[in-house]
Amino acid sequence: MTPQDAPETQREFLSLVTARVREAYVRKPLYVDGGLDLVSVCRELSARGATHALVRDGARLGIFTTTDLRDALLREVPPAQLPVREVARFALVEVQADAEIFEALWLMVRHRVHRLLVRDGTEIVGVLGQLDLVSFVARHSHLIALQIDEAASIDELAVAAARIDEMVGLLHGSGIFVERIARLCSELNTRLFARAWALLAPAALVAQSCLLVMGSEGRGEQILKTDQDNALLLRDGCDFTDLEGVTRAFSDALTRFGYPPCAGGIMVTNPLWRQPLRAFREQLRDWLHGADPEGPMRLAIFFDAAPVAGDASLLDQARAHLDRILAGQDSYLARFAAAADQFQEPGNWFTRLTTRRDEQPLDLKKLGTFPIVHGARALALQHGVRELGTAARLQRLVALGHVDAALAKDLLDALHFLMGLRLSHQLRQRAGGARPGNEVRPSELGALEREPLRDSLAIVRRFRGFLRQHFHLDAL
Repeated sequence: MTPQDAPETQREFLSLVTARVREAYVRKPLYVDGGLDLVSVCRELSARGATHALVRDGARLGIFTTTDLRDALLREVPPAQLPVREVARFALVEVQADAEIFEALWLMVRHRVHRLLVRDGTEIVGVLGQLDLVSFVARHSHLIALQIDEAASIDELAVAAARIDEMVGLLHGSGIFVERIARLCSELNTRLFARAWALLAPAALVAQSCLLVMGSEGRGEQILKTDQDNALLLRDGCDFTDLEGVTRAFSDALTRFGYPPCAGGIMVTNPLWRQPLRAFREQLRDWLHGADPEGPMRLAIFFDAAPVAGDASLLDQARAHLDRILAGQDSYLARFAAAADQFQEPGNWFTRLTTRRDEQPLDLKKLGTFPIVHGARALALQHGVRELGTAARLQRLVALGHVDAALAKDLLDALHFLMGLRLSHQLRQRAGGARPGNEVRPSELGALEREPLRDSLAIVRRFRGFLRQHFHLDAL
């Protein structure tokens, strides 16, 4: 265990002894009749990918596990003729869903059992297994992933989505590096979106399209839920009659998961972001050569696209087309890169960060993360770098000799500090019932936050100077 992992383990153990049983992964019950023979029971277990079943035998309720199967095979009666009631155990140990996890652990140790029957009042919720209980401590994120993959409804996915937010607060409070939290959230969110799309979209539509996430979600840098940034590329000739209804249902599901609709309409519900490949290629060309003032920013958003579900080759073809039409477009790339230099620091910002009396807010996104992210994006676009994350883009640009290694390291340090500071601020806002935002007041920052923030903004200023020189922005 590394020093960085130790606080995480301690916090996860604390969550074990204070959390409730219902917060762990309680497996849905699989019932079989007590008169069913063991071969048939094993077929049921195999079909469900289960290792145990609850046995109904008149008024009795028991449990049959693969361990019981081992003992049953030692009997003289063939399994095909042996009723499951003969080998099931009917002295079940029970726990209430609202009981503390610690009580469940204590019951397992005291009664020397590996599974508990979980009830909510008198209603059976399912079975809590020892391995699932351990995973609640050691692999909390794995538990959420399992819930997402096995969700059978949007309701069940909504529960898993809420637990992602809980996990973020837990990991950040434990001192886990913000880039690790972002990577984990990206993986869970991708699975969440893919599962929601699979539940709502017919298989034929999934096969003939590619669902995309874009912006910070596409780069793998989004942590707390912000607005929806997604799109749908359709295979040419795809003619699905209820496309609007399916995309609306998907957007509504994301809203329920905590992702508010995008104010700019960058969602699958917008026909602009829901097109066949041939039409979308023309759209890319229009954003490049047309008069739409939003074109460069829309192109930037698409450049961060990552596939979530469906035919990923559609995105590859769209990207290849973008590479072709961008060749030799130096003047456009300069205008594209200029967005990184559009937000200027307010006057005397250096002095303001040395005092705790200043109440004028600083926007951590506009002044800090956006110039780094967009500057790296512009350089990646110029040099044909296909990596999506800002860190991966900078590392690739260093390898190609386009960015100095020391500058790239400073930029990543600044980016991760700004992401962590913004996350801390947003978690405090959310705990206070406010909508998370990007603005912080110097008066709210401690000394150990103000000095690194000042250094980070100085690095951003240096990077903006590099971009102005590299893309000749002063000549625009």
